[in-house]
Amino acid sequence: MSETDKILIPIKKEIDAFESFFRSSMQTKIPLLNIIMNYILRRKGKQMRPMFVFLTAKMLNDKIGDSTNTAASMIELLHTATLIHDDVVDESYERRGFFSINALWKSKISVLVGDYLLSKGLLLAVDNDEYDLLRIVSVAVREMSEGELLQIQKSRKLNITEDVYFEIIRKKTAALIAACTAAGAKSAGADNETVEKLHLFGEYVGIAFQIKDDLLDYQNNGKIGKPSGNDIKEKKLTLPIIHVLEKNNGTEKKEILRTIKKHHKNKKKVQDLIDYIIKSGGLDYSSQKMNEYKAKALEIIAPFPENEAKKSLIDLVDYVVSRSK
Repeated sequence: MSETDKILIPIKKEIDAFESFFRSSMQTKIPLLNIIMNYILRRKGKQMRPMFVFLTAKMLNDKIGDSTNTAASMIELLHTATLIHDDVVDESYERRGFFSINALWKSKISVLVGDYLLSKGLLLAVDNDEYDLLRIVSVAVREMSEGELLQIQKSRKLNITEDVYFEIIRKKTAALIAACTAAGAKSAGADNETVEKLHLFGEYVGIAFQIKDDLLDYQNNGKIGKPSGNDIKEKKLTLPIIHVLEKNNGTEKKEILRTIKKHHKNKKKVQDLIDYIIKSGGLDYSSQKMNEYKAKALEIIAPFPENEAKKSLIDLVDYVVSRSK
């Protein structure tokens, strides 16, 4: 049994029921859309975000129902829409080892499919009178859009400080996981104070999740020092590089930025820069920050009642920061 299968045990029944609920939420009378929807459904990932919704809800209330299904479907529709839009923005033709929607149906259809999924998610809330869930998810949509635009603006000048980096990932990545845990809590009947606490819990987990993603770019088969270096090749400043840049002044800083700007396609220069970032403590510092956010997240849920769902939620947080891909 895989690690994620173990985490799923307390919500296995609910996740199985959610599968059919989610499939029906994606049905349409447009044949081309149905072909694309089926392609998406066949290639869906680990469903980590619905897991956060269901585990948070079940930690608070053992009897969870339609409201939690609606919350998880909204989140999954939003997440899928943003992945499709991201592939258009990044001009990416691959997603999880398969052709992206952008590769198969080009950018115009991809943008329209993303918009369609987003509207389906929002209408799902309206049709079920789930206006609190609508607010939670709509705020996440706004935050994610702002985060993406902030990253594009700052990346052009390569002037991302650590504070700006954390603001970008809080909006771009953490906002969605925060929406998962907040929507899960609200769907289980939690009061506003509890929803806010669990929103912050999800935000901290989301920040740790993104830092882990940054670290994985320096890993291959789990071994530090045999990296892919994709972030550098794409001229993306992530925490390991930002930390080293902020430690250096003058010549070394200029040399790092010159490599990223001018030589990001030169394998040897990229490898030399990666070696320098590792030697200068960029990865150690990033790991420390990731574990700080993980600890802050676990501190928030510590007072909640002990049950199987809470244990799995803690295991899911552990998985987020220990995964190898």
